[in-house]
Amino acid sequence: NATFINNSPFSFHRSTTTTTTTTSLYQINFVKLHYIQQFSCSTLEFLFNLSLDQMSAICSRSSLNFRGKMAEILPLLNNHQDEADEELQQQQQLVSEKISSRRIASLDVFRGLSIFLMVLVDYAGSSLPVIAHSPWNGLHLADFVMPLFLFAAGISLAIVYKKIENKYEATRKAIVRAAELFLLGVFLQGGYLHGITSLTYGVDVERIRLLGILQRIAIGYIAAAVCEIWLSRQTCQKAAFFRNYIWHWCAVFFLSAIYIGLTYGLYVADWQFEDLNSFSSLMSENGSTIHTVKCSIRGDLGPACNAAGMIDRYVLGINHLYQKPVYRNLKECNISKGGQVPESSPSWCYAPFEPEGILSSLTASVACIIGLQYGHILTELQGHKDRLCNWSLMSILLLILGSLLALIGIPLNKSLYTISYLLVTSAASGITFCALYLLVDVYGWRRVAFVLEWMGKHSLSIFILVTSNLIVIAIQGFYWKSPANNIIYWIVSHIVQK
Repeated sequence: NATFINNSPFSFHRSTTTTTTTTSLYQINFVKLHYIQQFSCSTLEFLFNLSLDQMSAICSRSSLNFRGKMAEILPLLNNHQDEADEELQQQQQLVSEKISSRRIASLDVFRGLSIFLMVLVDYAGSSLPVIAHSPWNGLHLADFVMPLFLFAAGISLAIVYKKIENKYEATRKAIVRAAELFLLGVFLQGGYLHGITSLTYGVDVERIRLLGILQRIAIGYIAAAVCEIWLSRQTCQKAAFFRNYIWHWCAVFFLSAIYIGLTYGLYVADWQFEDLNSFSSLMSENGSTIHTVKCSIRGDLGPACNAAGMIDRYVLGINHLYQKPVYRNLKECNISKGGQVPESSPSWCYAPFEPEGILSSLTASVACIIGLQYGHILTELQGHKDRLCNWSLMSILLLILGSLLALIGIPLNKSLYTISYLLVTSAASGITFCALYLLVDVYGWRRVAFVLEWMGKHSLSIFILVTSNLIVIAIQGFYWKSPANNIIYWIVSHIVQK
């Protein structure tokens, strides 16, 4: 028995293996008894010199008794064998579920890397323009932060909704979660908090910013969650993820088609806006400056006459947009070191613009759905090699397609979240996740990235502290003799402003 158990491929399941061994030995013993019975008949014929008819009668009765006993016992053995096989399958399924439900450390490291890059570009971007957001077209380090957040949210959704018992309850929880993120984003980035230069707070509701980083993540989250909950999975081959989730990809093409149609199909007329913060010869009676932007164009992707800005101005209102758009760093605007736009600059340099606007949220949702597909590979494949191969293949395809679109004239633009930008940054997110998965989960270099893993586990808390500047304000509260003599003021005056 010991030899049989040690040679068994399921030797780690001792109870199941012992049962299987006992059943097999019973079957072997019955075979032996059958041969013994035949040998006994031959022995009787040799010893007692019985006649052929007598010998046949005795052996026939013996054979009938043996077969009767076998008929009674074999069904019991078969039932016992079926129970053993079922128990073995259950144990294997439990082991598989335990492995698949294990927390993926590389995902936490990936989130931590996203938070670290956000902090880096927020506080060092003013002194290092090469890592700050690109003024309009092009890619800088800061332009990869938002796609990383959306990609991580998509992977997390595949893990959370791997098994859905009640679709309506799952949808309700997803809506509540998205609403919480949206409202938190309005509080943090709506203008209620005034930053490190002022300890005051409060905002005019007529000028509150409605969209932002968390709001965009919330929109992408709910779009991907609806796809995962309500768009059924096909029953094709396990590795054919494109065919298995064909309805998810239909949603991707549908949202992309709407984005392309509105971006290139909407006619943008001339528009005007009031600027309360500048003074020029165009002063109106209420003390504000009226600017006119000449457009009368369709399909323009510039900062002045794009369809995304027009939709935000009509739907949200120009007073609820981001008041310091990044395109003011373009050479045309000729912005000063103090952040002032000279009167000689084009009129659109004074205009607000929402980089997390309504139209660009369509392609941002697509980025989250693409991350969801990477999550499907993570939850449905157990082997490291299979996961890495599928992730790498998808990333390479996205990168090639995005590069081709950029070459034919669709610019890489974060503010508009163009299709080429969507594909290239999603590919970069996938490649980054592959590298972290290989280092952390395959090679086991978890201790090297423990700081990023901790930041990933507390990503939302760190985001709140950084966005609200609570840490900076707390440090700023400690000064020497005068409130101006604090380390934050010294860093801003000697490093950032220089």
